[in-house]
Amino acid sequence: MTKTLPAVRVGLLVSVALLTAGAPPAARAAPHEARSGNWLRLGVTRGDARSGDTRGVLLLCDPPQGHAHAVKACEELGAAGGDIDRIPPRPGAVCPMIYAPVAASAYGEWDGHRVDYTHRFSNTCVLGAETGAVFDLSS
Repeated sequence: MTKTLPAVRVGLLVSVALLTAGAPPAARAAPHEARSGNWLRLGVTRGDARSGDTRGVLLLCDPPQGHAHAVKACEELGAAGGDIDRIPPRPGAVCPMIYAPVAASAYGEWDGHRVDYTHRFSNTCVLGAETGAVFDLSS
């Protein structure tokens, strides 16, 4: 068990480094003032943490920017009070029962409250069905 803990820490450090490296230079270097208001650093990792493909963006919602679907994501987050778990499931979504794990993470601030979200989904279809446009990082 003790050998697993360092591997998990290394995986987390690699994930954070990849999220930072994958963000546009303006998002990485944005001063604190640019991050005031409603903002979330979003990450999606396909596969497991050791060999997965990680994508990340900085979603700003005052005004919506930094995300391919920023307007929709900000609307959904606004309706849910910034709580990703409160985004209603997409009606009529039918997802295949294929296990292709994906992990979603978000941290930031919404209406002055800290947001810290991490969840693993069985595949990207389920991720989209349960979180709307928030983690749809496709362009």
